[in-house]
Amino acid sequence: MTQTLPGMKRALTIGYDEALVRVVEALKTEGFGVLTEIDVRDTLQKKLGVDVRRYKILGACNPPLAHRALQAELDVGLMLPCNVVVYEDDGHAVVTAIDPTQTFAAHHPGLQAIAEEVRGKLARVLERV
Repeated sequence: MTQTLPGMKRALTIGYDEALVRVVEALKTEGFGVLTEIDVRDTLQKKLGVDVRRYKILGACNPPLAHRALQAELDVGLMLPCNVVVYEDDGHAVVTAIDPTQTFAAHHPGLQAIAEEVRGKLARVLERV
């Protein structure tokens, strides 16, 4: 797993379709559900008529952690849900996830511990796929 700004990244040897299935399952094991799914390729094709690689943004939410974060700081909603991205690169999948310890959460005393917990869960998701 490598760092990306402000996230964590893992290049896989499996294909895009299989990676999407594995990511959703791995998120479930860490208590996350997928609230939103944005198909960037489809959107750009429809809106701009351009072809881009397959690319999806999954909005993942762990309700107990989201609740705790909102209790600590209402403006944390700007960062909810946690984005997890799956895209295709030369026939293989790449998965990236937000690293909340690299956002304003790292500088907010009420969010630091929650950010660390979310980071650990998302890092395990990347390890599982």
